[in-house]
Amino acid sequence: MTVLPARHRSEWLRLGLIVTICATIGVLLIWPGSSEGAEAAFPKALAKPHCGPGAHPETSIDGRVPLADFRSGRAAKGYRCNTVQVSHQGASGGFKVIRYTDVHGNTCAYYDSTLTLPKDVLANLISGDGLGVVVLDMNDPRHPRKTANLTTPAMLSPHESLLLNTRRGLLAADMGTAATAPGFFDIYDVHNDCRHPQLMSSTLSAILGHESGFAPDGKTFYASSATASLVAIDVTNPRQPRTIFTQFGVQYHGLRLSDDGRTMYVANIGTVGLGGITDGGLRILDVSQIQDRTPNPSVPVRSSLSWREVSIPQVAEPFTRNGHHYVFEVDEFVDLFTLKGLSNLNQASVGAARIIDVQDPRHPRVVSNIRLRVQQPDARRGAEKDDPGAWFPAQGYAAHYCSMPTRTNPNLAACSMILSGLRVFDIRDVKHPREVAYFNKPLVSSTRLTIPLPGGYAMSQPAWDRKRKSIWYSDVNSGFYDVKLTNRAAALMN
Repeated sequence: MTVLPARHRSEWLRLGLIVTICATIGVLLIWPGSSEGAEAAFPKALAKPHCGPGAHPETSIDGRVPLADFRSGRAAKGYRCNTVQVSHQGASGGFKVIRYTDVHGNTCAYYDSTLTLPKDVLANLISGDGLGVVVLDMNDPRHPRKTANLTTPAMLSPHESLLLNTRRGLLAADMGTAATAPGFFDIYDVHNDCRHPQLMSSTLSAILGHESGFAPDGKTFYASSATASLVAIDVTNPRQPRTIFTQFGVQYHGLRLSDDGRTMYVANIGTVGLGGITDGGLRILDVSQIQDRTPNPSVPVRSSLSWREVSIPQVAEPFTRNGHHYVFEVDEFVDLFTLKGLSNLNQASVGAARIIDVQDPRHPRVVSNIRLRVQQPDARRGAEKDDPGAWFPAQGYAAHYCSMPTRTNPNLAACSMILSGLRVFDIRDVKHPREVAYFNKPLVSSTRLTIPLPGGYAMSQPAWDRKRKSIWYSDVNSGFYDVKLTNRAAALMN
């Protein structure tokens, strides 16, 4: 059983802080602010879901995998509520899982195989996962078949930037690593045969890399470095991408666009000043001049919104409910910017997720919060700090990515919540979301050469197989999963 000895934790903690900060923003800046009274201001956690027949439920509070379960062998059996595993592939994962069906009816999955180079290179080669972005033939979901590894520069280390435009069948990414690698930008055509993507171009168009956004019409790819820059790339001709807008001095993370491509919802890490980083949260930009290809475009800020429990804003996914506009926003990891957060990671703020009303883009407002019980301040000060992986800032009981099956009246949202695995939420009532399902296969033992920390390591943006009522996601420690919803949760898939 792989449980890190306490005497080594301080050494790993120092390493973990470096890895986490490099992987998320590339620099360490101290964010001033008081956390006094923060617990009283924290939103409430959601109730545990009701688990129907076939469940292997969690044994502790919602989202927790306790040390006792590793010692007893219970953790090795995994945890599921209103879910069942359809298939599993590989032994590694990263930040994105993407589903696509080509013009001939072939269905494929794409997922990045590592968090950042050089992590897992040797282990992936030995295990057969290979490097870069893994391509799976998913025509038979019970038997995924690897058909390719995309290993051009950006695909070797796409970090959080891998995206696919379904309208044009273009798969693209910018290269991102510890301190934002040179901005290689790779774009592939997958519309004719998703199983064998065709490279269109590999250029330095992104300048720097880390995260991204794709205009719905498939003609503009946005690259964000998370530390310094926002870049717009014209991919009207994917064989000849060209940089058409560059802005420096911004700390933007994930970028998502409105259906008309004119409004951008930015996960804003914050504003750099003499005191550090402040004002992290949601920023709404007017990118209509980029969409219209106006020469020397300007990008006005329409509004900014923050919240007290903010950690590191990751991405804000747009959707509508009865014609009203919202975003489903998620924060990653814990608060790594306050002195209290850095000095005691078990008391650092967990931002988790929320639904934000953006009908009036000049006055966005939070309407509800999505939190597991294990993410609450009092839980983090309890026995949870001793759970395998809980102390590590790049793992722990926190959120990372969320997605929805459709932008129009989605019933469900799914989130990768790191140690807590895949979590599924009913969002039909945007003011009162509720948890309805989960699936978690924590790592208990490993023969991998990279010695991963035990526990779940669910980091990826999930993908949806709506016809089969399944969700695809990857776990850094254990690979790609196809998970089918069951019982009441299955009835909500739309």
